[in-house]
Amino acid sequence: MQISPPKHLAPYIRHYIFLENAGEDIRSLRLFTDGSSGLILSGDMNLYSGISKDRMPLSFFYGTLNGYKDFSSIGKFSLIAVVFQPYFLNILLKTSAKDIRNQIVSVEDVLKNKLEIFQEKLFNKVNPLTIISDLNIFFTHFLSERMSADHDLIAATQQYLLQSKGSVSSKDLQHFTGYSERHLERKFEYHMGMSPKKYGNIIRLHYFLNLMNKDVDYKSMTSLSYEAGYSDQSHLIREFKNNIGLTPKQYLNTENKMAVNFIEL
Repeated sequence: MQISPPKHLAPYIRHYIFLENAGEDIRSLRLFTDGSSGLILSGDMNLYSGISKDRMPLSFFYGTLNGYKDFSSIGKFSLIAVVFQPYFLNILLKTSAKDIRNQIVSVEDVLKNKLEIFQEKLFNKVNPLTIISDLNIFFTHFLSERMSADHDLIAATQQYLLQSKGSVSSKDLQHFTGYSERHLERKFEYHMGMSPKKYGNIIRLHYFLNLMNKDVDYKSMTSLSYEAGYSDQSHLIREFKNNIGLTPKQYLNTENKMAVNFIEL
């Protein structure tokens, strides 16, 4: 179940996702980059990292990803994923997004008990729509505080990249923002955890994913890759593997796509 935030929170939160597993089986999950950061809230989940097998905190923030992260879950769980606009984690935690890129940060380590009430509601099986409504109130209250002076610039540049489907040159960005390439790169990495070029590449990849998932005319992979702005198919496949860990064909054959960037392997 995917739920949009209210209009006033849309510049900061992309959407909420509620996921539930009623079985006792082990599931292999992959979260791959879409340029966003986010928050995973749970009251009863046994989630482990894919490589080290370390147990994840019940609730945690994740920074923007360079590629993908694998997890395994054991047994029943219910969770709410709050998918942030890339710069919102920087606002929320008041730290450089670059420093928490690819990182998992326990909620308890940074916000103490401020989100504990939502974990308890998930544990007690409160209606997820009620919990999301309460989260909207929580984030609205938080955003009443003063924003960074750079926020409008970063948000406007992000929208410019989205509208251009990621195909924007350095000169175009310099003209749009009035800043040099290096100066804008520093600001982007501080607020969003990645360079404008990296974010543009992710947008283009997800535009291709959207074309591929909606390809009712059965176009060739080559024609779809050109439509998405790739110079050749080998470039696309390389980007796909680096960011998702799969080939386009393997992704298409993945049965359980829980969200746009969250799949069951």
